[in-house]
Amino acid sequence: MLTASSALTTPPKTPGTHLPTYIFDTSDDVARHAAQIVAGVIRERNSRGQQAVLGLPTGSTPVGVYRELARMHREEKLDFSQVITFNLDEYFGLSSDALQSYHRWMKEHFFKHVNVPQDSIHIPNGAVSLEAIESHCREYEQEIERAGGIDILLLGIGGNGHIGFNEPFSPKGGRTRLCVLDPVTRRAASSDFFSEANVPQQAITMGLGTILEARKILLLALGEHKADIIREATEGAVSPRVPASYLQEHGEATVLIDAAAAQDLTAIVTPWVLGQVEFTDSLIKRACIWLSEKTGKALLKLTDEDFLNHNLHQLLRHHGPAQKIAHRVFRWLMDTIEYHPAGKEKKRIICFSPHPDDDVISMGGTLIRLVEDGHEAHIAYMTSGNIAVFDHDAARIADQVTEYNRMFGIDQERSKLVESTVLESLARKTPGQPDIDNVLKIKGLIRWGEAKAGAFKVGCKEEHLHFLDLPFYRTGTIAKKPISGDDVRIIRELIERVNPHQVYVAGDLSDPHGTHRVCAQAIFRALLEIEASRGSRPEALLYRGAWQEYALHEIEIAVPLSPGDIALKRKAIFMHQSQKDAALFPGSDPREFWQRAEERNTATAARYNQVGLPEYFAMEAFTRWNGVPI
Repeated sequence: MLTASSALTTPPKTPGTHLPTYIFDTSDDVARHAAQIVAGVIRERNSRGQQAVLGLPTGSTPVGVYRELARMHREEKLDFSQVITFNLDEYFGLSSDALQSYHRWMKEHFFKHVNVPQDSIHIPNGAVSLEAIESHCREYEQEIERAGGIDILLLGIGGNGHIGFNEPFSPKGGRTRLCVLDPVTRRAASSDFFSEANVPQQAITMGLGTILEARKILLLALGEHKADIIREATEGAVSPRVPASYLQEHGEATVLIDAAAAQDLTAIVTPWVLGQVEFTDSLIKRACIWLSEKTGKALLKLTDEDFLNHNLHQLLRHHGPAQKIAHRVFRWLMDTIEYHPAGKEKKRIICFSPHPDDDVISMGGTLIRLVEDGHEAHIAYMTSGNIAVFDHDAARIADQVTEYNRMFGIDQERSKLVESTVLESLARKTPGQPDIDNVLKIKGLIRWGEAKAGAFKVGCKEEHLHFLDLPFYRTGTIAKKPISGDDVRIIRELIERVNPHQVYVAGDLSDPHGTHRVCAQAIFRALLEIEASRGSRPEALLYRGAWQEYALHEIEIAVPLSPGDIALKRKAIFMHQSQKDAALFPGSDPREFWQRAEERNTATAARYNQVGLPEYFAMEAFTRWNGVPI
């Protein structure tokens, strides 16, 4: 894998891909590498007195690239005065100042931080009338042509393989046009609009023909949720079902991904089929578990023939026979099973919960075990979670508190004033509009009360609950601020005050809101600062949230759970009533959070059993943080 220090080198492409594909350790490394390539184009054009023409995307993926380019402008004097930009797309029917408008997004994330001339910025106009849309799109194409074509185009990729808003089966030679959005795309955008029903049905997009005419293309992808489509786009056949696969026919298209997005590539999953590999302990474990699952046999039932029939000749030749290899892996997996994840001697632990319910959803059973083992279990709720509460719940609480105060004769006039302000604000609010401060406070109070109730259910004490309310989250919208020194300081002060032996961190980097990733980055920064000053740090274990689970070969600690543990964990999750039945931001999975958690925990136990290990009712899985920032 590439690292930041090698970001300007040209390493060999990942084997097995039809597109030059490069895997970086972290999303920051991807951003730095992409930004340096873009900066190189700009500097080369500036040196010739020419304009650099950039094609630009929006979304969470390119944010790091824009931040790095802004840093280069600020600290390295990268000059954007001769740059012309063309954005890929815009929602149809949105004014340029709408909260979800890409005009507004680009200004906030990029243009206000660099010196691109205003008249050199081109973004499709989502507010143009339907009658004028055809001429507007034609003019957009003419503007690109007048600029001399796009020198370098950045792309993200949708879960269905779209680039821009070119959905599956879009015309390969298509130009800028009005298109109908795929249900998959609208579902992915639902959190930005506070409901899938509010997502526009149509958008204006640069066509595939226009995209493929760019002189150089960088496709970026981050996170496990992009792994499957990255494999299809880079290793599969060129197909109209996966529009990004057309990039295979472009001579200057490159794919830059982080390790999470690379996890389904052949070079990662089964690298032995591509040629000679070094069978480290980690790869032996992966290969043997893969073979067990592929053959449907328990580990200790694998034979030499199984290895030979599945391209594992080299593993068998150098580390065999089969019984020896399988027994090693069996022992490794047995050693991951741990009833007492913090040991039996009393310790202090902190579970960092990005949202107010991640603690019980992700590791509620382990919290039960930690409390039963006599450990001092702290929970740090990192954000208020106040944007993920329905308006009707806020209105109900405002009304309930007013009636409570009337019943007990407590400052009734003030209560009525607050209630009327809240109800009036909610009545006027348009879809996706940020809440006023009073509403955010009420929604935060709802999540606060639910978090306490859930923590009490698993046995935690009130004095061990910490509501950090990190500054990066306090925007009232889906888009958050970058992590700051204040966020890291708050976390570090808590760790130094509690002085835990263990900390548990959300390692679910596919969280669709990005909050888990950001929280993990802040915690890791705090831990590294502590290690630098003290020479040591607490052990950090990573858990997964409601979206993903660790693969069997990745798990380092698996905590067995009984039916009683799962029943109590379910009750703790049920304390989060604002997220019950129908959550405001459920993601693409239609199941409730408790269902996802239980099915994931029982599936983990089943996978252990399927490869021949003891059968447990359920398991919660963890890995250890290796000290490398994400």
